[in-house]
Amino acid sequence: MTIIIDGKKMRGEMLEKTKEEISLLSFQPVFSDVLVGSDPASVQYVDMKAKTAERIGIRFHRAQFPADISALVLMEEIKKLKDVPGMCGVIVQLPLPSGLAEHREEILNSVPEEIDVDCLGEKASQRFYEGKNEVGFPTALACMAILDSINIDLMGKKIAVLGQGDLVGKPVTALLRFRGLEPVTVRSSTEDKEKIIKEADVIISGIGRGKYITGDMIKEGAVIIDAGTSESNGGIVGDVDLESVRGVASFVSPVPGGVGPVTVAMLLGNVLKVAKKRGK
Repeated sequence: MTIIIDGKKMRGEMLEKTKEEISLLSFQPVFSDVLVGSDPASVQYVDMKAKTAERIGIRFHRAQFPADISALVLMEEIKKLKDVPGMCGVIVQLPLPSGLAEHREEILNSVPEEIDVDCLGEKASQRFYEGKNEVGFPTALACMAILDSINIDLMGKKIAVLGQGDLVGKPVTALLRFRGLEPVTVRSSTEDKEKIIKEADVIISGIGRGKYITGDMIKEGAVIIDAGTSESNGGIVGDVDLESVRGVASFVSPVPGGVGPVTVAMLLGNVLKVAKKRGK
């Protein structure tokens, strides 16, 4: 029997714990998700994060700018956010409008390191990979939290990480190695990748190839954490063909409703970590 992991339930439980800890702080932490332009999907996602933050006691600071803003002005505005009283977390909503896409790295680097709760700036990212950052990449942290929730001993298990992207594959691999585990990374160019996937006890996928992983590709009882997203017929699908792996995998996180909801909880958990550090 395959157990479908309920990310929404996990998110609720995690946010409740975060809310309790926030209530014990001596000040109200503030979080800002910088929105450039008015892409409907981005607006909806930012609004959702704003409501979630407010619900657990984090004040949301709106920072919305027109799509035609210059990269230089945007970076100056982002740097100013650190001066907002109580600011404990700033992220930049991606993707950026096409006119700013070429300046993506510079813009992400303009987020002050101490409040970079997405870890996408160069300094925060470097500290994460050195094992020195108290906060981490939210999606990667979500993958690990889901793995932890099913209480399996990972020592000695064959773990395959599909993809080495900046948001999932690369940081998940680092988090696993920090625990003394030895995951195998699988890229499109990897030789014998089908064999590696077939032999894996645990598969964490973030390649963004809709329904790529099917039941005949995995071993009986494999655990699959699906962190990939692709558009399909106006909706979102993951890297896993859920119906195909049902009955073969022991646990699988669905898309939507799996890693995504937990990622939001981990992001706001990062804001709490910054707040607790400031409150010391």
